[in-house]
Parts: sequence; C-alpha cells; structure tokens
Amino acid sequence: MFSTKLKDLRRQAKMSQEKMAEKLRVSRQAVTKWETGAGVPDIENVKAIASLFDISIDELLESEERSRQKGDYLYDSTTEYDIDCGKNYDITFSGAKKVSLCGYKGEKIRVRLASDQIEEIQSVFKVRIDDVRKKIDIDVRRFGNMTEARAKKELDVYIWIPQQYTGEAEISGNTSVLELTRMEAKNIEFSGKTERVLVHDVTGHVEINSNEDMNIVCAGLCGRLDINQLSSTSRLTVPENMEFFAVKKGIGNHIYYEKEGGTAEDFSVKEEEIDDSTNMIELNGMKSELIIEAVPEPEFEV
Repeated sequence: MFSTKLKDLRRQAKMSQEKMAEKLRVSRQAVTKWETGAGVPDIENVKAIASLFDISIDELLESEERSRQKGDYLYDSTTEYDIDCGKNYDITFSGAKKVSLCGYKGEKIRVRLASDQIEEIQSVFKVRIDDVRKKIDIDVRRFGNMTEARAKKELDVYIWIPQQYTGEAEISGNTSVLELTRMEAKNIEFSGKTERVLVHDVTGHVEINSNEDMNIVCAGLCGRLDINQLSSTSRLTVPENMEFFAVKKGIGNHIYYEKEGGTAEDFSVKEEEIDDSTNMIELNGMKSELIIEAVPEPEFEV
C-alpha cells in the first residue's frame, strides 16, 4: 500500500520525517499522516515524492496486491470468488502464523495461503467459500496430518475483500499476527487468540476479543476500537497526532499512558471535547490493563 511504500522509501534513503518534509516543503505532520494512512498527498505532492526518490509515479502508487508476486513464498494456493453486491463476511480458520484482511478496489474475493515450509499446501489446506444471501462464509480448513501447531508456525493467510462490497466482518481463529488494512466496514470483529494486531487505514468499528497479552499498533483509524479481555495486559501504540477518547468499562480494568519512552499523564481527548472526528478506544472485560503509548511513527514488525 502507498503508506507502507512511502515509509520504506524514506527509511531506505536514511531520511527522517523532518528531512523529508523539508525537501517536499510540507509539514512533518503531513508526512506522518501519509505514512500512517490518516491522509493522502495531492497529485503535486505525489509527483514531488516520486521525483525525490527517483521512481515513477506508477511504481510509487503500485498496489499491495500487485507488489505481492508469487516468488515471495516458495509455496502458495489462491482461491477466488466473484461478487457484485454488498456482503457481510464470516471468516474462520483453525490456525495460522499471520492472517491479513485487506480491502482493495476489485470485484473478487481472493484468499491466498502461503508458506515457505509447507510444500503440500494445496492438499493439506482447502478454502471453502459459501455465498448465502447477504453473507459470505470463508472457511480455511486443515486436512491430513496438518496440525494447528504447525499451521501457526508456517502458514500465512491473505484475504482481499472488495472495498465497495464490504458490510460487516467477523473473524475467528488463532493466529500470532492479525492485520487489518484498508478496510471500510460498519463492524470488524475478531474472536480468538492473537499476540500482535495491526490496524492500518481502517474506517469503522473494530472489536478484538482475545485474552492473550497483545501488542496492538493503530497506524490509521477512523472510528472506534474495542479491546475485550479477561486478566490480560496489552499495549496499544497510536500516532502522537491521533485524537481519541478512551474509556474503561467492566470490573478492575485500568488504562495507563506512555509518551517518549516513559509514563505520561492522560493525553486522550476529554469527554466534553469529543466531536464527530474523535476516535474512541474502549477497554472492556475484567482485571485487565491497557497501556496506550503515543509515538511519532507507529511501527509494526512481523
């Protein structure tokens, strides 16, 4: 995606956000918004960015889908399904190292299973897609002697959903890493076990139901994030320029704040200052802690 490519280009050039902003004659806040998906540059700035890094505009704007060529994994299997109207999605899988749900400008559901270790990937995994009225069921199933333990170490699952046909999405399963990118949906709900979550360029209501200690990176959200946990401690990293209202519900829950590597006072928006552009972060459950850390550039490393 554009935001990721821009950040990669800047880092490869060993350039800070401040230096890049200076060369483009824009503010550092503008660069931060572009790299977190909170905003996009106009056509003149796109031309200036392409010139700065000596690449074509087409290469700069190349989509994530095009950039993922078959050669990036040793073994893979792709299943496609055409749709032509809005749908809700029910996605289930029994185990994976990474699950990536991404919206894109197309008219096909695409499910790609990929691995560098599972040579028999096409026979030990099957993707079943059922279209029932207003709902699409996507089920990634294991067969033969493929165990969940091995799938959680060696299988990556990529699911592309047409942005214009996305209503609500429910995801259930166990994965080390969950990525939600370029999604526009009324509600996206995950239930299961996960350790790391990336919310990037997402519009809507995101719910995460997991009792694991999680590292959540919110690098672009327009809406609401609910974290529902029991007896867990999780960390949420947000851009320092993101405005949000934080609330804790349930019994024995606590929210703490960090900035510049240390503890900080509550820097969330006060209730009386909330408007339509304010994001909401809500901690639910029992006896859980959420640490919200504000940084200039949220990073997510798989």
